[in-house]
Amino acid sequence: MVINGITMVDKKLIVVGLSVVLALGTIGFNWIDSILPSAEAHGVQAQLQSRFVRIEDETFNRQSLQTGEQLCISGKFISLVTRDLRGWNSIFSESTNAGNRWEIMTRDPPGNVFDLPGNGVVPYQICAKALEPGVYHVHTQLNVASVGPGLGPGQTVVVDGEIILKPIPYTNIAYQSIMIGVAYVVTFATRPWQVI
Repeated sequence: MVINGITMVDKKLIVVGLSVVLALGTIGFNWIDSILPSAEAHGVQAQLQSRFVRIEDETFNRQSLQTGEQLCISGKFISLVTRDLRGWNSIFSESTNAGNRWEIMTRDPPGNVFDLPGNGVVPYQICAKALEPGVYHVHTQLNVASVGPGLGPGQTVVVDGEIILKPIPYTNIAYQSIMIGVAYVVTFATRPWQVI
């Protein structure tokens, strides 16, 4: 029997072919993993660096340190746009442990937020004290207002020593809890029809 130029044998071959493809896709191609080398990487957000700000000459004062010692990162933020930007710099680190604990000691430019003039260059340095031992991949992180974060190339840093525990600032937690509670009350009081 022939329908639209396709015989029943052709339909069976198509169904069998699709079944084989689906079965192989479901089972997986584990044999490919044994033939081809695997590649691993971490997500560096290059789109911010290439479109708005480039982080150049990122240098680290050391590659290994003890807990309590400072790691300083310096370099330059180079604006790639003509308009002025506002940003703040920090440290981003990835590690094998769950800690990723650093305490920011100094920032240059000082303060939390600084201005980056259009097509300008701002030298920076940020120093942080290591609080937990581990192997970290540390980056300069630049957060640009209304744009988002971007990362420098980074470097692996090894921290040895005992963990340094910092006291929990309970007053900050209480203040934030009160502010969240007030926001909920205002939301529920002014928009009762949206609460349902």
